[in-house]
Amino acid sequence: MRNQATSPIDALSRVSAALADPNRLRLLAACLDQERCVCQLVALIDLSNASISKHLGQLRDAGLLQSRREGRWVHYKLPDDPSSPVRDAIAMVRTHALQDELIKQDRATLSNIDAIEPGELARMQREGCCPDLSCCPPEATNTPTADDRQGVQP
Repeated sequence: MRNQATSPIDALSRVSAALADPNRLRLLAACLDQERCVCQLVALIDLSNASISKHLGQLRDAGLLQSRREGRWVHYKLPDDPSSPVRDAIAMVRTHALQDELIKQDRATLSNIDAIEPGELARMQREGCCPDLSCCPPEATNTPTADDRQGVQP
């Protein structure tokens, strides 16, 4: 009997399941070019810290991301030594997901988020100020609203 935990089909199934959620795809795409602090990812995607952490855990468990703790901060990045299914999945995200309009908007928003020191960003989130950069000047953010994602015009 084969070992279910290490079988190729099991690994492929975990990777496929992790990629089956649009928010997890957005989180993975956000980490394609550099390591990200959880607070940066919370600022990017309009979900609670707990929801973001759950999604990141699923990506990590599938091998699509790896994490490291630095004091109270948790950072995520692409794995240093990915398995073949993970390497293929990351290549697919690079090739196809980066063409998506929402992910293009995310990447523009990340440039604004990157300008804020993670400690300051976390403080802003704790105080209820600007968790999605909505209190920043309009020209400083491209964070899509729910209406933007649904194509609703004001």
